[in-house]
Amino acid sequence: MRGTIIVMSILALLMTTTTMVMVTTARAASYNYKEALAKSILFFEGQRSGKLPPSQRMTWRKDSALQDGSDLHIDMVGGYYDAGDNVKFHFPMAFTTTMLAWSVIEFGELMDTELQHALEAIKWGTDYFLKATKNPDDMVVAQIGEPYGDHNCWERPEDMDTPRNTYFVSKEKPGSEVSAEIAAALAASSIAFKKSDAQYSEAILSRAKQVFDFANNHRGSYKDSIGAAACPFYCTSNGYMDELVWGAAWLYKATNADDYWKFVKANIQYIESPYNGGSFAEFGWDTKNAGINVLVSRWLMADPSNSSPFVPNADNFVCSVLPDSTAKSVSYSPGGLLFKPGGSNLQHTTSISFLLIVYARYLKVANRGVHCGNNLDASPSKLIQLAKKQTNYILGNNPLGMSYMVGYGEKYPQKIHHRASTMPSMDVHPQHIGCFDGSKYFNLTTPDPNILTGAVVGGPMEDDSFQDSRHNVTQSEPTTYINAPFVGVLAYFCRSDAYSRLIH
Repeated sequence: MRGTIIVMSILALLMTTTTMVMVTTARAASYNYKEALAKSILFFEGQRSGKLPPSQRMTWRKDSALQDGSDLHIDMVGGYYDAGDNVKFHFPMAFTTTMLAWSVIEFGELMDTELQHALEAIKWGTDYFLKATKNPDDMVVAQIGEPYGDHNCWERPEDMDTPRNTYFVSKEKPGSEVSAEIAAALAASSIAFKKSDAQYSEAILSRAKQVFDFANNHRGSYKDSIGAAACPFYCTSNGYMDELVWGAAWLYKATNADDYWKFVKANIQYIESPYNGGSFAEFGWDTKNAGINVLVSRWLMADPSNSSPFVPNADNFVCSVLPDSTAKSVSYSPGGLLFKPGGSNLQHTTSISFLLIVYARYLKVANRGVHCGNNLDASPSKLIQLAKKQTNYILGNNPLGMSYMVGYGEKYPQKIHHRASTMPSMDVHPQHIGCFDGSKYFNLTTPDPNILTGAVVGGPMEDDSFQDSRHNVTQSEPTTYINAPFVGVLAYFCRSDAYSRLIH
């Protein structure tokens, strides 16, 4: 009798486990990646600065910052606000544009009708950077807005009355990281536009070359030039060589000119040196190392004798994030979310997921995998599975059942750290709301009146908890550079047969 009970208990447990697996699988399969992709791109319309076009779909946002650049008698109207504030930080804005372009380059064929919207999001950035680099031999505009005054106000962008200082770098006061990142953005975007607008593609590529020369010929950190404005908000921590190599890599991809490739090979040693703060496992608005290695690996895998250090370091990057790798340098929450040190954790999750998918594609074409030691071999499909788990976690497959994309799913953050979202729109309250008058809206405990559709917030804590509060900046603030790589990730997963379709 006891044996029968044990067998019955085991059968019951197996049935329960099977049911749980089926539910989990069904739940994962139910995610509408196409909807999420559309919303992730729409988010950028909510971040637009300047004169909004008639095609603007996020209609609660209105024209703003129409006098930007006037202190220097130049036109700097346009561009993107980086996050929930009203400053235009060009360093992360350029990285955002680069990643949007890379998303289109790799996965544009999977975007269907959203491809046009993605190109519009890129062009909003590149049009602005053409203004910022109008005199590329002499100066590059690096930032608009006095950040301390701005951050002290809870004010709609449409009402801004804080100082809109124009900060720039020059031959005498260089800023190679911001200039080189703008060059990368323009070069990558030239590839994205090559089929749809060849003339525009050529124009921005020509400017990319000029801006790269400016960044390289007049070397120095913008931390030293405009540090009082850029730091501590977007203060580079590892110098400017990674941006120079990153910019040269994108220019090589766009032009196939040997000089750029020679530059990459000659200078990669400086950013991978531990004495220069380099790390093969880092990628984001500040550090480009892993992105460089993955990008360059595309044209080196066929020639192993010429692949070092790029392909080996791209492999090392993969081993640094696999959950069961002994070389792992990241951590995972109980619910399975990847974590790296620093705030706004989902910026790491989306960027790393993007690189995993891109590298998996390159590995598949080269018919190879990654060996991480201790009999751990990572196939392209293993990388895709990890990226998909991260994607589904962000979209709601997590212990809280919370989608961390605003406006997606039934449960998502309602009180995000974002000025325009938390205050009544101009349609509802056309009267000016002053700097300190907005504090009452910030302190409300009610949901935001304006839904910033598609915004991916900073995300949960490492124990999978999440505080839906405007006061909790690191968890509740969205940023453009969280969303930009996620556009490519979602495009990849948009079709059930995406994996087979992308192998050419």
